[in-house]
Amino acid sequence: MRQLLILFCTIPFLGIAQNTVCFTIDPNPNPNDPALGGFGKYVDVLGTLPIYAESSIPNAKVLHAAAIAAELLDNDEDGIVDDQNLKNALITNNTIMPLFAYEGSPVENTFYNNFQDCGGAVLYKNEIDPNNPTLWGYDASLEEILHTINACGHLDIYSITFDLQPNSSLMSNAMDIARGGQFLAIPNPYPSSAWYTYDDQTCDYECMAMEYMYWCIASNMGALSTVCSGIADEWDLCTPALFQNTDTSMYSIVTNPQYKLPQLLPDGNYCPNTTSISEINTNRKVIRVTNLLGRKIQKATENQLLFYIYDDGTVEKRITIE
Repeated sequence: MRQLLILFCTIPFLGIAQNTVCFTIDPNPNPNDPALGGFGKYVDVLGTLPIYAESSIPNAKVLHAAAIAAELLDNDEDGIVDDQNLKNALITNNTIMPLFAYEGSPVENTFYNNFQDCGGAVLYKNEIDPNNPTLWGYDASLEEILHTINACGHLDIYSITFDLQPNSSLMSNAMDIARGGQFLAIPNPYPSSAWYTYDDQTCDYECMAMEYMYWCIASNMGALSTVCSGIADEWDLCTPALFQNTDTSMYSIVTNPQYKLPQLLPDGNYCPNTTSISEINTNRKVIRVTNLLGRKIQKATENQLLFYIYDDGTVEKRITIE
């Protein structure tokens, strides 16, 4: 008897570039929840960070967000969240990552009027770009999902290091150095010694600290190396080398293995070897099975790569074995 599914990968055919993402999109498991009922799509990311998306958001974008979230949580991509304490905190805080069709959508308004747990940050449809994964100015998935993981997880379990209040943590002290002093309001101008010069007047000290945490982790990953001029008004340390050599205090925190922060830049591909048949969404219907050339297959042979095409536009890549 032949068995299928060594590898299970979901690849929507939507005209949008899609990397290999081994998750499925399910219906909203909480349709009657006052805060979550408006969402039409759902992805369970490693049993840790559920993604809820409005129905109008293309599958490719939903899966892209799921892949970025998974790569941040499971940076070595072995199928297991790297930091069990972080996983526990995100679950305990009922953390979710919401994806909205646009700012101020009815679903977003209902969500904010009713949600009492930890959302951290949100993503809008036009901020998700699988064609340019994690590229600043195109794909905000890295920043917003990282904000959510940091706010609902790291700040909780490592508060001595990452607390956002002035004089409260190693990170707040490091940020004061990066800004050229401790400023509870935006200075005008920043001291010439500052390399973190965010000037959004609506962003208070805690907000500044959250943004600072993102800049540091992203720089260390190499996410900003190609956009130095575009972010120069906020952040000078756009390359890993500049970050390591200049912000030595925060560099030692970001790279400290105790905190298990992600070191590798997500690329939108997530398909660990531990993916199992239990992850298949059984609510879909197979409409065609093809080989690599797109030819319809009636009967599989041993060690054959097949593509199972479903009625929701997703595809499973499978290999047959005896």
